[in-house]
Amino acid sequence: MPAPIETKVKAASATTFLVGIAIAALNAVTADNSLLGPVPAWLQAPILALVPSALAFLSGYQARHTPRTDQAAQAAGGTPGQ
Repeated sequence: MPAPIETKVKAASATTFLVGIAIAALNAVTADNSLLGPVPAWLQAPILALVPSALAFLSGYQARHTPRTDQAAQAAGGTPGQ
């Protein structure tokens, strides 16, 4: 049986998805992709890539670690309680 997906992974993935949807929706609502209009064109692409990534990192960092059972720890090659 595969190990359960960690809470940290779920939190980071969900945050990235939701922030990406929010940025796309805001950009569509403002029309003509002008959400980042005041920002220079060369800086827009890195911002769109870094904002969701940074929020995913922060949410994954803040989420609690999923405790492993003895069986899952042995399957992963670790010791229980790590």
